[in-house]
Formats: sequence, structure tokens, C-alpha cells
Amino acid sequence: MINFFRKKRKTLADDNKTLKYARYAIGEIILVVIGILIALNINNWNDHRKSEKYEQEILFLINQNLKSDSLSFSIELNKAKEAILLTDRLLDQVASGNYSDSLNTWMGKIICFEQFKSQSSAFEVLKSKGIEIISDNKLQLALISYYDQSLYKVYQSLDDVEESFKVDWIPVIKQDFSDFKWRAYCKPIDSKIFLEKPSTITFFKLYKDNRSGIVRNIELALDEISEIKMLSKKQIND
Repeated sequence: MINFFRKKRKTLADDNKTLKYARYAIGEIILVVIGILIALNINNWNDHRKSEKYEQEILFLINQNLKSDSLSFSIELNKAKEAILLTDRLLDQVASGNYSDSLNTWMGKIICFEQFKSQSSAFEVLKSKGIEIISDNKLQLALISYYDQSLYKVYQSLDDVEESFKVDWIPVIKQDFSDFKWRAYCKPIDSKIFLEKPSTITFFKLYKDNRSGIVRNIELALDEISEIKMLSKKQIND
């Protein structure tokens, strides 16, 4: 087609038909511009398709990571709730002057700590590529809120309980316990003397408060995971 215009332009030039030559020259330029625009549109369309495909792939991987987080959260949440419940029971029994062997089993589940590690590899890949790959702004904000804020709060509350175990409870275990098995039982040398110490009751109450922070922050994180799944499902289905 371009060769046709060139030959036609040469013929007109040779015939000294300036006006027609100019028209054909302009027509040739317009044709070239149209061709460039079509090529750019095709290229943009291909880039858009690639971006959409990558977005769906990374969201699928993020959802797999969140599924793992949800499972781990549920396990640690149940442990924390059980410890809170048993702490309340233990304090009630001590207030009633009951020092049965059941308290040893309860203390085994109370005097410990929970641990969690988020599966965030997919989000780290997304951050390295650019969060703007996610086309839904609300989903972008939800992902940032979960990974940069909610997870931090969960880790912080878990660290509080672990630090309290190391600083407060380990010296007590060494000094006042005759036997200790992780998450199974704690045997004080003398249950009555141990449980009637004001410092012991204070440690249990502080530990309960710290675990309440775990429960609160994990439940908030689980809510955010549900929101992310709902928003990303729409993107993947689209």
C-alpha cells in the first residue's frame, strides 16, 4: 500500500500536478499515522491482558497464603481463648480455697505462649512489582492494612505473652515448681503456698490481659482476611 502511494506520488510529481501530489502525500502520512496508532493500541491491549493475567495469578497466590494464615490463626486463637477460660476457672478455684490436681493441668495450658508465622511470600512479590498492579484501590488498601498493620499488632501481642513467660514465669518455674511439662502440666512444690502468693495471682491476671490482646488482634486480622478474600474473588472472577 505504501509503495502504491509512493509510485502515485512520483507520477503526479512528474506530471507537475502539485495539488494532487500534496493530497496523496497527506494521505500517505495519515495512513502511516493510522498504522502506528493501531500498532500502539494492539501493544497496549497486549500489555493490559498481561497485567490482568498477572494480577489474577498473584491474587490467587495471596489467597493461598491467607488460607494458611487463617488456619494458623484459628489454632492459636483457640489456644489463647482456652488459656483465658482456664485462668478464670483457676482464679475462681483459688478464691474458693480449692487446690485440686486439676489446677496443675490448667496451669500447664496457661503458663506457655502462642507462636505464629505469616505466609506472606506472595505479597512480598507483589510489593516488589508494585502494589498498583492490583486494579481495585479498596483491595490495595485492604492488603496494605493486613500485612503492614494487622499482622504487626498480632506479632506484638504474641511477643508480649512470650516475653512475660520468659521474664515472669521462668524464674517462678525454677523456684516454685517440682515439675513442668510444656502445655501439659505444672506442679508447684506446694500448691496452696504458691497459689496464695499475691504475686502469683498478679502474674495470672497480667498473662490473661496479654492474651486478651492476642484474641482481639487475631480476630481483627481474620476479619481483614475475609474482606480481602471477598474483594479478590471479584477480581479473579472478572
